[in-house]
Amino acid sequence: MGGREMGRPTLEQVAQHAGVSRATVSRVVNGSPTVAEPIRQAVQRAIEELGYVPNQAARSLVTQRTDSFALVLPEWTTRVFSDDQLFPGVIRGVSQEMETADKQLVLMLAGSAASHDRIERYALARHVDGVLIASMHGADPLPGTLLRMGVPVVCGGRPLGRVRVPFVDVDNVGGARLAVRHLLDTGRTRIATIAGPQDMVAGIDRLNGYREELRDSDRRSIVAVGDFTRDSGAVAMRQLLQDDPQLDAVFVASDLMANGAIRVLRENGRRVPDDVAVVGFDDIELAKYTEPAMTTVRQPIDGLGREMARQLLRLAAGEQIPDSVVLPTELVVRSST
Repeated sequence: MGGREMGRPTLEQVAQHAGVSRATVSRVVNGSPTVAEPIRQAVQRAIEELGYVPNQAARSLVTQRTDSFALVLPEWTTRVFSDDQLFPGVIRGVSQEMETADKQLVLMLAGSAASHDRIERYALARHVDGVLIASMHGADPLPGTLLRMGVPVVCGGRPLGRVRVPFVDVDNVGGARLAVRHLLDTGRTRIATIAGPQDMVAGIDRLNGYREELRDSDRRSIVAVGDFTRDSGAVAMRQLLQDDPQLDAVFVASDLMANGAIRVLRENGRRVPDDVAVVGFDDIELAKYTEPAMTTVRQPIDGLGREMARQLLRLAAGEQIPDSVVLPTELVVRSST
């Protein structure tokens, strides 16, 4: 009776079929370069003829690799799976790159201190070969902890705090400056902003870019802060209208917040863009379908995920990678300005 009919073929059966030792088969399966080419080919033929499938758990014991990588999002489930298209875009980009490299992706959400601890234990137990961390709040200790323990880690967005961890980011400061310069060039004089959360690098950098461009143009800042959600954009817009009823433009640090802001402007009888021009940030699908269609700063959302994955795969393979990769942003002009 053949090996296929007796159940899953074993390493010993492959060795017997190829006329080599079990150790030689193991070296071929694990990609060792020390096996002579004729022997390697004989083992590969035996593997194909018997239908042998390597035991991944046993292979991991030999290679000390799992071929799995974690993407950690320090957010609550309700935020990740909301109508914010940033998270699906990053996940899609990472997944595409991991699939191309024939690696497994593990998605882990960390919206609480307990989940942070669980993820730390999981990574330190070497269940994955490396970790990607995106959407960090504050000086998150997780990247530094993993780095000290020798776990390859790459962050999406510049980490806050003193720890030096490789990261991939977009040009948030430059994108914000593009938005404000466009508003100035179209004749707007009282330009407000709805900034993102100030415990996140995207929120901080976009506010800094807004302030830098206004300072260079000798204009004053008018600031309210949201949390990148539609409702927070609406609340912040109401605050801005109270603070400066004569404002004629607003740069909003995310398209979702800008959508909420446009609704409030309409409720208060302000026409967009006739009375108040609006520029968002992200260029999610929603931006094309607001009324009017939204001028926004496009960031390469899928590209961010892909580049994070590329850098982590290189790092896990023992290659040197740059401390930082910053992807460009661009202004997309539509009808809201």
